[in-house]
Amino acid sequence: MTTLDPTPPLPRHVPVALPPTAAADAIERVLLDGLDPETVPARSIVPVPAGELLLMPAAGADHVGVKIAGVAPANPARGLPRITGTYLLLDGPTLRPLALLDGEALTSLRTPAVSAVAVRRLAVPDAAHLVLFGTGPQAYGHLDALLAARPLTRLTVVARRPEPAEALAAYARSLGLTATLGTPDAVVDADLVVCCTTARTPLFDGDLVPDRATVVAVGSHEPTAREVDTALVRRSAVYVEARTTAHREAGDLLIPLAEGAFADRAAQTNLAELVRDKAAVPTDRPRFFKSVGMSWEDLAVAVAAYRSA
Repeated sequence: MTTLDPTPPLPRHVPVALPPTAAADAIERVLLDGLDPETVPARSIVPVPAGELLLMPAAGADHVGVKIAGVAPANPARGLPRITGTYLLLDGPTLRPLALLDGEALTSLRTPAVSAVAVRRLAVPDAAHLVLFGTGPQAYGHLDALLAARPLTRLTVVARRPEPAEALAAYARSLGLTATLGTPDAVVDADLVVCCTTARTPLFDGDLVPDRATVVAVGSHEPTAREVDTALVRRSAVYVEARTTAHREAGDLLIPLAEGAFADRAAQTNLAELVRDKAAVPTDRPRFFKSVGMSWEDLAVAVAAYRSA
């Protein structure tokens, strides 16, 4: 006769304390082990009075997890983070809860890690000048992650408000970079351009981006919002986490598609194909990576954090 445990242990709180390189390595490892990002469950987006509630489940043989995240646009005005949340990690075979992780911290680590995985393959090896749009947690996270991926020496911060822009520039200087505040036309001599903002319309003129540059946009998962323009998409080799997800959520691609920027959605390369060296990486035009965030990435980083705790 089987005796059921009436008081299963509560999940323990685990800090999200991985270095950026370890988080990127965890994402790469999952893809190299055979994950197909095209088959991952879609996130559920539930409108609530304060904004949106996002439910993001993912499963592997050893672990299952779900992130419950809130997007509250009014929070920054209250001195609170725009994105909140919690991640629950479970044992794969038994579905018993193992750990709780801070969802905001996990997102702030996971998103730059995904960008770093793409940049490792798309950016020119000697990329030195990063133009960074935005000054929130994702901007800081991307600076840290991309410093580990390329030999950056110069940062240009482009933002609406000078105080947080100068704070980010000062942080970059503490890391040894030459850092200044700039305007959108700074992309004209960029090696890397990263957009991590809440913008709903393009941030810069895509015709100004040099052919050697890689552009990463992570700020939106809405089909009606975008950070880059149709000119950039039309010129670029395009890469996404998964075509299924991008065609549902990525306004940076859906709006240019409606404007005739490209005819074949399948021409976009997903991250698994890029990591497995099954994708061409041209050097005669910009490379554009559009990220919307996916649940399998959260699971990969959460498991790595759990194992290292």
